[in-house]
Amino acid sequence: MTHDSSTARHSRMYDALAGHVARGEVPGLIALVARRGVAEVEVIGAAAAGDGEPLRRDSIFRISSMTKPITAAAAMALIDDGRLALDEPVDGLLPELAGRRVLRRIDGPLDDTVPASRPITVRDLLAFTMGMGILLAAPGSTPIQRAIDELQLGQGPPQPRAAPAPDEWLRRLGTLPLMHQPGERWMYNTGSDVLGALIARASGRPFDRFLRERILEPLGMTDTAFSVSPAQRDRLVASYRTDPTTGALRTYDPPDGQWSRPPAFPAGSAGLVSTADDFLAFAEMLRNGGSHRGTRVLSAAAVAAMTRDQLSPAQKAASQWVPGFFDRLGWGLGMAVVTGPDDSAAPGSYGWDGGLGTAWRTDPRAEVVTILLTQGAWSRPEPPPVCRAFWRAARAG
Repeated sequence: MTHDSSTARHSRMYDALAGHVARGEVPGLIALVARRGVAEVEVIGAAAAGDGEPLRRDSIFRISSMTKPITAAAAMALIDDGRLALDEPVDGLLPELAGRRVLRRIDGPLDDTVPASRPITVRDLLAFTMGMGILLAAPGSTPIQRAIDELQLGQGPPQPRAAPAPDEWLRRLGTLPLMHQPGERWMYNTGSDVLGALIARASGRPFDRFLRERILEPLGMTDTAFSVSPAQRDRLVASYRTDPTTGALRTYDPPDGQWSRPPAFPAGSAGLVSTADDFLAFAEMLRNGGSHRGTRVLSAAAVAAMTRDQLSPAQKAASQWVPGFFDRLGWGLGMAVVTGPDDSAAPGSYGWDGGLGTAWRTDPRAEVVTILLTQGAWSRPEPPPVCRAFWRAARAG
């Protein structure tokens, strides 16, 4: 194991996390805690299982759903620029999603539908109320799930090489009914992928290019993208799943795997790779109301909207998500907002996690940012022990 402990707080963090690496739960991890802009970092373990090279502070990780807030920021930049409005229908830019039909029953046949009560709006995509998303049900157990899988719309674990290019992706999505009425309830994930396609059409540039020019480059996020270059590949860690029977780590994606070349569909939901310091730049921009090191990236109003709970009690109650989720969390625009007692951070905090092994929270009152990057995918929706240990240690510091 390698680590760099220069303070007592560092040592406490190391003690809290090193055992998770030693027990083989993850090959390694990077734990970053920034207080009022001053970052302290623990780098523990290896880049790959077995006898891998030591992790580096600039190792590159697949951040999966931590992509969502970055995608949301790109949309908010277009709203700041007057190119989009939160409550405008998306029909003009995404005619594939105009005139929606809605399933009468979530487990019903695809032709048993009623008309949508209203169009999908930009806000629906950001707040996950568009009426389409991931179901917490056995894969392929309903006709709509089977259709999504057959059309390769990528609404499961990230697989950058599987989905078609954005125009074809939208065409395929447009052949399906919505699962629920727009605005009725929160449904996870799909809104961010649609948002990436909307950003491309509203900006007149490919989503990945707009994101790079409007968000990533101004923040100096040079290691954040939808794939790694050949020069970066030696810093991209392997990605692992845990075998549910044995607990052993199984390779999900090697460094020369699905993120080793640009995808046809840059997935706004879960497609990015990044580093601890790159993501810290994004988090600090939000914490500072849209500015970072003298560069304004978003308006203060945009950041306030992103980091404020946007859901009504009725939308939460109808969501059918992880039990207890909305007892402690709400949803802003592209990220969770802590509303009640939670392991991860104090009420008023915001952030999100990546199912391939990453987590981020910002506590704006305490001026603290926490970022954890690991190579081990979550095996269930609840945070794994290493996440909980990190949050406890960060809050105790």
